[in-house]
Amino acid sequence: MTPETNLAADTAAFAEAWDAPQTAALAQAEIDRMTDDIIVALKSVFDPEIPVDVYELGLIYKVDLSDDRDVLIEMTLTAPGCPVAGEMPGWIEDAVKKVEGVQSARAELTFDPPWDPSKMSDEAKLALNMF
Repeated sequence: MTPETNLAADTAAFAEAWDAPQTAALAQAEIDRMTDDIIVALKSVFDPEIPVDVYELGLIYKVDLSDDRDVLIEMTLTAPGCPVAGEMPGWIEDAVKKVEGVQSARAELTFDPPWDPSKMSDEAKLALNMF
């Protein structure tokens, strides 16, 4: 077999794999279950100064679940000078790591966009008498 023949075979195999329908490493039912369980875990973490959980406060901006079951959480705080700024991401990570099937969890802080009360759920607004 010549190098040109190997290249043609490799190119054809690549093209076939490229056009093949992609399948997820996780079944949709498992993704749905883990999503629900991650939300429950996030709702177990409370801002120590506000009697509402971080999920309902709108502090969680994004949650990504990889095919390897690693979870990346993009979150913010109510204010950049929050006294638990160094601790809250760890609380989030610890809660999410307890979800069945999660291999790892990492919470990253962002202040873009900055948090404001409009990000709170109706449930949080009701708990804080903000209607």
